[in-house]
Amino acid sequence: MFNGILGRKKEEISEENAEHTALVEKLSKMNLTEMRSYIKNNIQDLEVSEDGLNVVMRRLTEENTKSKKYYLKTDDMDSKKKKAFDLILAICENKKINLVTVELVQKFVEIYKDIIEEYDREYKDIYASRFVDAVNIALENINKRMVLQNKMDVLGENNSSM
Repeated sequence: MFNGILGRKKEEISEENAEHTALVEKLSKMNLTEMRSYIKNNIQDLEVSEDGLNVVMRRLTEENTKSKKYYLKTDDMDSKKKKAFDLILAICENKKINLVTVELVQKFVEIYKDIIEEYDREYKDIYASRFVDAVNIALENINKRMVLQNKMDVLGENNSSM
């Protein structure tokens, strides 16, 4: 009786849970190249979303419960490390990024700090500073989106009161 008044109906919630579960399932089977294609919105049947960005970031930053290891390891091939680093930069550039994703990017940098520094030293790259710049740009984009949303909300309220 109160479902319609207090919140969404069970059908809407279960449909969203089913979509989320399907998204998690698809993304959990992807390799780094496929995840990058998803982030760049190059997969036809799978549109990039805030939820999808968070799922990818969680996959890269959460410890595997069975092996007690993270996605990247120090003995991984350098090409895998580079693909992961480029994937993080692509996520930061994505327009669907939110604060949760930014926090996960910061967690990624903390977890893999040693690997990032070693890679930068060995290949004379600057991923460490690029991650800082990318996070700052992502935060700016989030702020711009929020300002625009606030303006749209104000305009919507003004139009409805006329």
